[in-house]
Amino acid sequence: MDAAHRDVLAGMLATGLDLSDSGAAMTAATTTVPPTYCAVALQLTARSIERAPDRVAARAMMLETIESIGPKLRSAAAFIGGYAGARVRLAVLPEYLFTSYPVRIGISDFADKAAIAPDGPEYEALGRIASEQKLFLAGNAYETDRNFPGLYFQTSFVVAPSGDVVLRYRRLNSMFAPTPHDVWSKYLDIYGLDGVFPVARTEIGNLAAIASEEILYPEIARAHALRGAELFVHSSSEIGSPGDTNKDIAKRARALENLAYVVSANTAGISGTALPLASADGNSQIVDYKGNVIAESNSGETFTAFAEIDLSALRAHRRKPGMINYLARQRTELFAPVYAAATVQRADGLIDGNAVRVPDRDYFSRVQEQTIERLARDGLI
Repeated sequence: MDAAHRDVLAGMLATGLDLSDSGAAMTAATTTVPPTYCAVALQLTARSIERAPDRVAARAMMLETIESIGPKLRSAAAFIGGYAGARVRLAVLPEYLFTSYPVRIGISDFADKAAIAPDGPEYEALGRIASEQKLFLAGNAYETDRNFPGLYFQTSFVVAPSGDVVLRYRRLNSMFAPTPHDVWSKYLDIYGLDGVFPVARTEIGNLAAIASEEILYPEIARAHALRGAELFVHSSSEIGSPGDTNKDIAKRARALENLAYVVSANTAGISGTALPLASADGNSQIVDYKGNVIAESNSGETFTAFAEIDLSALRAHRRKPGMINYLARQRTELFAPVYAAATVQRADGLIDGNAVRVPDRDYFSRVQEQTIERLARDGLI
């Protein structure tokens, strides 16, 4: 794919044109509207592999963590079914659950120690849980890619009841880690826009993923919504608070402005680090398509952020003319020229000629500093 082709695809996305015929990342749409079902944001403690002595030990710890999910989820689903009278069809896991976050270990070293392969045993184990419990299981992990050796990408995934991964979304905006945008020209050549903004059309709705802090960036949710997303799975690890946090505000905004559900699972703390356990704990939420928080957890390991998902009501709302139909009132062509002309953080920072280079950890801070200097010099900030 040449630069001109990439620009055309990007322009199509910016102006909201239909791209659903362009690849396999969007699965076949169902023609029937399912009854209501329950979704749960499973708030669990992340387990750091930071102190694992080697790769083998780290991998064993990760598989142990995955195996521990099954019994907790089964018990939670049984309780929810008896309490709410609706079956759990979707469970969302927190960010960092299997590994915690990267510390000062180098990019390639962390990729080797903690990032899982797209066809690795970790996904097989997650697939068994989804298959045995007949539900969709969403989560987030660090993942390798054979096309980009030495790098890893933070990846949000959805595993279907078949055991297959039906959605794989790589985080696009990260402060301290590689993203597809850092290797944009090569990534787009390989995966196309279907691989950048994937939407899985399933029997429980059209699912898309937003990774952690990306909930603060409205363009990411909007790009998925313009490709048909009805429900955002959001794996996060954040500070819980009785007050409104940045992410809490953003979850409601992303739901309201896109007329979509948000199922957001937070960690119940992170174990195995020097940080106090509850530094990222609490406030897992489910937000409906009107921006209302319809379920929210307190702190600790819990399944109490669960709620019914009513796709019929969402779809009827999206088809209703009126001032509150914010999705149908979008005028995307107005903004496409502004976005096309404004380069803030530049693409392909990790492409050197035709080769991909592995950066040091400080690279990302240097890029942001240079971007701020350029924006100030151009009079934009």
